[in-house]
Amino acid sequence: MKLNYKRTILIGFAFLSICAFWQFYDNEIPKILKYSFGLGETATGIVMALDNVFALFLLPLFGNLSDHTDSKIGKRMPYILVGTAMSVSLLYLLIAVARKSGNLLLFMFGLLFILFAMGVYRSPAVSLMPDLTPAPLRSSGNAIINLMGTVGGIFVLIMTKVLLKEAENPAQTDYMPFIISIIICMVVSVGILFFTINEKKIRKEVEEQGGLKSLGEAFDEKASEDGDGTSEEETKGKMPAEVRRSLIFLLISVFFWFTAYNAVTTAFSRFVGVVWDLHNNDYATCLLVATVAATLSYIPIAYISGKIGRKKTILCGIVLMAASYIITGLYPHFSASINIFFAIVGIGWAAINVNSYPMVVEMCKAGEIGKYTGTYYTFSMAAQVFTPVFSGYLLEHISYKTLFPYAFIFSALAFLTMLMVKHGDARPDMKGNILENFDVDD
Repeated sequence: MKLNYKRTILIGFAFLSICAFWQFYDNEIPKILKYSFGLGETATGIVMALDNVFALFLLPLFGNLSDHTDSKIGKRMPYILVGTAMSVSLLYLLIAVARKSGNLLLFMFGLLFILFAMGVYRSPAVSLMPDLTPAPLRSSGNAIINLMGTVGGIFVLIMTKVLLKEAENPAQTDYMPFIISIIICMVVSVGILFFTINEKKIRKEVEEQGGLKSLGEAFDEKASEDGDGTSEEETKGKMPAEVRRSLIFLLISVFFWFTAYNAVTTAFSRFVGVVWDLHNNDYATCLLVATVAATLSYIPIAYISGKIGRKKTILCGIVLMAASYIITGLYPHFSASINIFFAIVGIGWAAINVNSYPMVVEMCKAGEIGKYTGTYYTFSMAAQVFTPVFSGYLLEHISYKTLFPYAFIFSALAFLTMLMVKHGDARPDMKGNILENFDVDD
């Protein structure tokens, strides 16, 4: 059984469109709120947390709805098409009408509607790959999907540099060429997906090959093969207390490192202007460096994880990020050497992401993968609800210079809680196919 790379790349265009939108949203919406509508940092932080609040209930809702949908074009495709159409239309109106009107209430209504529209197709789009990929091949499939998402983010960062020229008065910056490029990217990406992927036909083919065996069944088989003396009743019972303790500390760590990282990615576009007097969207170079560094480091990190284990790799990643945060915060003005530390942040973030989710899965019992996957994302999204508000309050009422010490402190807390994790540290085997090293086992 071999992965159909061409088909998986085509499926990945849905995730590319999603990542393109969120790259814009995280970088530019805070600036629009600040300069076009005069919102303070705390209020901006609250607004920036709304997408994660929406995600807490919209993602499982529409994921579940699409599970039970049966249309001529498939289970997921209707949500992807409708969600994309709504999103790009609302994005155009948000910038072309609501922002130019200067009416904050109108802008906020537009923002809420666009967040809802993105929620319509986010889960169905992510679910499309495992739907159409045999279970043993989902790791390498997921790697391709993640790489496609990275392409979407990089595209927006490049367009930021090329098309978004900040005016002397930031409130008068012309966003339309930039926004049109994002809309084209999203529409073309989903158009390629729709015209090349026959969801119902491919799903039927994969089912006939017996490739959609549930993860719960696979874990049951693994437990039986291990022959560890555990009965079937115990396997399906409650998680042992010591394992649950490790899981709790791991989830707390997830909350802490997302709190640190999301604070930087959300506020950095404003930090550079206030602290370093850096304008013309030069901040995008730093974020682009971090993204590229993370992408290039997946394979080496997979190799390191196979040698020293997941926990130690995560701890190394946290140290790299924490050190980069504190050093970057010491710079009195921008220097090209800052890009080195953003590259290190990207490497550290990749080390964490490659290993944290599989550690959660390693602790799960058969049939509980979905449950604990949801728990994992609940903690990560909760951090992204909390940190824009709390860090925004500190930026507004104390100083913008608190940003990187804030990220360092929460990274240090993540390191301490991660030390308490004693389970889930199985060393992953090196994959036979090089692409499989970009991601972790499902």
